[in-house]
Amino acid sequence: MIRKVVSLVVFLPLGVLLIVLAVANRGVVSLALNPFNPADQALSVSAPFFVFLILAVMFGVLLGSVVTWFTQGKHRKKARSQSREAQQWQAEADRQKTRAEQIAGSTLPQLGAK
Repeated sequence: MIRKVVSLVVFLPLGVLLIVLAVANRGVVSLALNPFNPADQALSVSAPFFVFLILAVMFGVLLGSVVTWFTQGKHRKKARSQSREAQQWQAEADRQKTRAEQIAGSTLPQLGAK
């Protein structure tokens, strides 16, 4: 519940800000991809400025996600190894429990005979 509230408090103003930026920056601009000849129309893209802003934000989010994924790899690896170890210990505990039940089952009739 608290996570939803925090998300709402953070993302709602961010969304409103992006909409305001989009409305305020509707003018068409040209992005020149040729640094030596900016007037070259073959290597330039024209679009409203807010498109470039939104693309930059999307690129930043994507780049941040990829970097986070790779930096947390060691934690995922550790969790996988601990999960395998826990499964091995659980299997060993089950084997020991079965063995103890077999031993208890074989000694119970002998105790009743006394």
